[in-house]
Amino acid sequence: MVDFSWVAGFVLVFAVVGGFELFDRTSFALIVLSSRARPLATWVGGSAAFVASTIVAVTAGAALAAALGPSRVGWLRVAGGSFLIAYAIWSYLHPEAEEKLEAETRARSAFFAAFLTIFLLELGDTTQIFEIVFVTDWGWLIVLVAGSLALVTVAAWDVFLGQRLGARVEPALMRRIVVVVLLVVGAATILYGLAPGAFPTLSLAAPG
Repeated sequence: MVDFSWVAGFVLVFAVVGGFELFDRTSFALIVLSSRARPLATWVGGSAAFVASTIVAVTAGAALAAALGPSRVGWLRVAGGSFLIAYAIWSYLHPEAEEKLEAETRARSAFFAAFLTIFLLELGDTTQIFEIVFVTDWGWLIVLVAGSLALVTVAAWDVFLGQRLGARVEPALMRRIVVVVLLVVGAATILYGLAPGAFPTLSLAAPG
């Protein structure tokens, strides 16, 4: 009998990674970049950076999972959740830091500006932490394919918005919403790491 449990993992990774990236600082940076540069080059550069960052996350997640072993992999989830909470607090207290990197790269060519901006912003970002944690449940291949596809899709949406909305997008409100969501999800991730039984749906869906 064919095992289709991987479908649940694929859908979950795609939805979570893509959903969070829609409202992430990286998306707002790509929207602004695409409003002032060639859309195709910006999308290709941003997509390439997203795929590269996903490869980094998957490699790190697989290495950490192998080093910790099944009995201690929960601590990786605890660390990931703690990082999400710390990042949410830092992002709330230092909103100006997110705008600095984009300003420094805006003058460069569309492809390289998009690639450099997105890749650097993604290092240690929310979606990358999620991908690292997801590797422990679903394996590197599902996370690599689903995560990359989700981020490339979001990049296309960002460029589409950037071409139509220009610099009128105001990220301040969305940033506050994301901070609250990160705090909640970070706490839930820590709880899942310490007590997987608290999330029976995830425990049943994840491959044994």
